[in-house]
Amino acid sequence: MVREVTFEDLDSMLELYLFLHEKTIPEHDEHLAEIWEKILTDEDYHLIVNEVDGKIVSSCTCIIIPNLTWNVRPYAFVENVVTHEDYRKCGYARACLDYAKSVAQGADCYKIFLMTGAKDAETLGFYEHAGYNSGDKTGFIQWL
Repeated sequence: MVREVTFEDLDSMLELYLFLHEKTIPEHDEHLAEIWEKILTDEDYHLIVNEVDGKIVSSCTCIIIPNLTWNVRPYAFVENVVTHEDYRKCGYARACLDYAKSVAQGADCYKIFLMTGAKDAETLGFYEHAGYNSGDKTGFIQWL
């Protein structure tokens, strides 16, 4: 079942992110609680999950960004696409991306922007098969 996160999903999300790039689960402190509250209450922040038998197995983030160009239409930014290693190649991440696309369409976005740190052909092919391309724009990143 694809859905957006609820308050009770925090620990499951932190565990899933260990399959993305995190090495440890952060301490449950005031800062974590504040960030979780911001995520849950921001109407433009969509933390999408795919749940199988009560377990969150895949996720992505879709953020709607207001914009003054393209006839004042917003765009969406998709990030943190991840699937638990035991559930890969089953369509769970694709379902999350499809949900993100429907969120973006519902917000009248003119595009969805997705960045990945992956370099392997299989992952890049997955994104292309999901409808994304790497030929229209050039992405850069500056780490802070």
